[in-house]
Amino acid sequence: MPLSAVAAFAADAVAGAKKMSKEGKHEEAIAALEAELKKSPKNAALKPALAEAHLAYGESLMFNKDLPPFRKYPGALRQFRKTVEYDPKNAKAKEHIATIEGIYKSMGRPVPQ
Repeated sequence: MPLSAVAAFAADAVAGAKKMSKEGKHEEAIAALEAELKKSPKNAALKPALAEAHLAYGESLMFNKDLPPFRKYPGALRQFRKTVEYDPKNAKAKEHIATIEGIYKSMGRPVPQ
């Protein structure tokens, strides 16, 4: 398959994942991008898209008023840490991590790993 076709598939995967994230299908979006990354590990568009998908998922958990703190913060923290794995300079994810870790520390509780 020509390189341009591989790039087109990755672009479709990124666009599809963004659409899924907007629809609240965060796990599906992340799974689709991870599968694409396995097929095309050198595609430069996939890691930023994965970082964005993990950030969106983390924020959907963190700011969900229907979830109790013991449910939303550990999951959100995991997503923000994955964001930073794919995008080490992501300031928003780092800020959210600091906020959640601060909440746990202020309560005298261990920070989830």
